[in-house]
Amino acid sequence: MARQTVLRWERRFLRLGMDGLKDAARSGRPRTIGPQQIAQIVQKTTQETPADSTHWSTRSLAAVMQVSASSISRIWRAQKLQPHRVKTFKLSNDPLFAEKTAAIVDLYLNSPPHSVVWSADEQCQLQALTRTQPSLPCAPGHPATKTHNYKRHGTTTLFAAQNVGSGKVIYTFHKQHTNQEWIQFLTMIEKHSPPDKQIHLIIDNYSAHKHSNVQRWLAEHPRFRIHYTPTSGSWLNQVERVFGEVSRKCLKHRSAATVEALQQDIAQFLDRRNENPKPMNWKATTNDILQKVKRAWQSLHDRYAAQKPSAALASIERYFNPPNLTPAPT
Repeated sequence: MARQTVLRWERRFLRLGMDGLKDAARSGRPRTIGPQQIAQIVQKTTQETPADSTHWSTRSLAAVMQVSASSISRIWRAQKLQPHRVKTFKLSNDPLFAEKTAAIVDLYLNSPPHSVVWSADEQCQLQALTRTQPSLPCAPGHPATKTHNYKRHGTTTLFAAQNVGSGKVIYTFHKQHTNQEWIQFLTMIEKHSPPDKQIHLIIDNYSAHKHSNVQRWLAEHPRFRIHYTPTSGSWLNQVERVFGEVSRKCLKHRSAATVEALQQDIAQFLDRRNENPKPMNWKATTNDILQKVKRAWQSLHDRYAAQKPSAALASIERYFNPPNLTPAPT
């Protein structure tokens, strides 16, 4: 850096203090869109839609607001607005939402002594597919290609359980996913658990998990403690993250001519993952989750007055404001 530059910044600092280290106002055309018009653009974006589309584009909104498309784009970036994007999410309406959430989060943050915690589920209908024509790899200026159509060669179901403490995943494959296959997988989980420890198992509400045959098996294996996620609450189950990795990293661009080849690809991926397993760094507390879900339910009720009362919201209210069970004095 030139000596004169250092001296200039030193003089500005001595004269103005910390404010002198900030960029001075620069010359240029003054802004033509004021705060009031920006507020109108934001309101139009968030509360209305065009007559011929489900959402605004920069050009369609610019035509209505009589400003340039680049101005709309700049305002959207500043306000973090993305009308073209929609996230898929469903709020749980489980009447025991708070209680189930608290039990599972407590296992993640405060694993009980003399126990092992497993997060388990099935990833169903994994298809062995081949494309109808050869694909081309990516090249400078060109993405990889694949045909839109494909040939099916059968399906498989991945049964997996992640050890919450170590991050290691055990897995197996079955053609079906009935209560019989689930019992076989429970047996596998038991074999991979230290014999002197209690087994806490986090699973979803799939009917096969609650079948009478499964209940009888669990009664004969008292080491197991089952924790069901709330309905529409599979995001609380850590193994879902493993399934996401399998889909994104292993299967997304892969072809398999047989079910056996598909299973081998998945097995190799999970085996490599187990060479350096990493437990999930769960940080969200029960209060964090419940407050967030509470705000989401309240937003739905505020926007849609006819929305039915939420059983999950009532559960959350009970959690934060437990009823007074002290008997009244006689």
